[in-house]
Amino acid sequence: MINKSQLQVEAINHGTVIDHIPAGQGIKILQLFGLIKNKERITVGLNLPSVALGSKDIIKVENTWLSAEQANQLALFAPDATVNLIEDFEVGEKLQLQLPEQVEGVFSCPNSNCISHNEQVSSKFKVRAVKRQVRFRCNYCEKSFHQDFMTF
Repeated sequence: MINKSQLQVEAINHGTVIDHIPAGQGIKILQLFGLIKNKERITVGLNLPSVALGSKDIIKVENTWLSAEQANQLALFAPDATVNLIEDFEVGEKLQLQLPEQVEGVFSCPNSNCISHNEQVSSKFKVRAVKRQVRFRCNYCEKSFHQDFMTF
């Protein structure tokens, strides 16, 4: 018999838990933070059942703690995610996410005609949330893009 309250992803002793990530965004978050290069153990759950989201992703990284600034960058892909810093299997601190107003040098502009592809300039985007979706507006070509079109 299966226990319905059984954890689907193992608890960690020390580190960071990023939960309530919209399904499909977990891999992007691993790339954005370079967590794959981390030598610590990482547990990733994709498309897990969620009452609030229907399905969600979760990332647990042992012996690694995100800063408040990194947590705010996380909001670019998962504005409603929770970031818990874990000590001795307990939540020591919860980081509150705030969407940054601008992001620079992280993404390439999806518009192939944008001057940022031909000139030696750092990419810049204004960031805003529209109906719980994050949108990026290029500083150079002034086109607006949904988060799914943004690449590193």
